[in-house]
Amino acid sequence: MKNRYEALLILNIKGKEESAKEVIERLEKSFAAEGAKVEQVQRLDKRQFTYAAGALDSGYYVNFIFEGAPEIIEKLKAKFHLDEDVYRQHYVRLKARTSIAAATAA
Repeated sequence: MKNRYEALLILNIKGKEESAKEVIERLEKSFAAEGAKVEQVQRLDKRQFTYAAGALDSGYYVNFIFEGAPEIIEKLKAKFHLDEDVYRQHYVRLKARTSIAAATAA
């Protein structure tokens, strides 16, 4: 059974702001390689952190909406944990997408 998920990734692009597009494309291919079907990629741009808990004071926020099996989350977490361009990652399960026909029949 496949579920819908939202992944918020904060990228470390310090000193290489022009390469954000290439990093996002590479990450999108990583999602597909693990079996996820990416529905939407939202580029939320670079933002300052409220407080600096580590070496960075800002990051490039990217939101991925995707569909995949439940075990894909652990695979993605492990893969992106080793990626030096991914500073932080957060995953949330979304409600299943309902069709218009099912919504009007109810």
